Amino acid sequence: MAYNTSVNAQITDAVTQANVNVLAQAPALALGSLFQSLAHSTGILYENTVSAQQQQNTLAQAGANTGVMQIYSVDTMADAASTEKVSQAGVADNLTSLLATMQAFQNR
Repeated sequence: MAYNTSVNAQITDAVTQANVNVLAQAPALALGSLFQSLAHSTGILYENTVSAQQQQNTLAQAGANTGVMQIYSVDTMADAASTEKVSQAGVADNLTSLLATMQAFQNR
């Protein structure tokens, strides 16, 4: 309850209305701030999702590339293995050299 003062009643009413106006706007401002925070958080969420998708696509491309390279290198590896087997024809010469070296050490 207001006390009787020498202030004009119109001034008192104006101040009271201003205070009521501030109190009435507080929930709306709080909700506006909350909605802005939610919108910002959602935007960051979408940015992170897009970034994760881009990284997954990069990994998928790298995996596919590695698989294709292995598929293309199958013939090359088979050729290398058969070439190695053919080139082992000189194993007898190597064993003969090893035997001669061992005999040389035994004669000492």
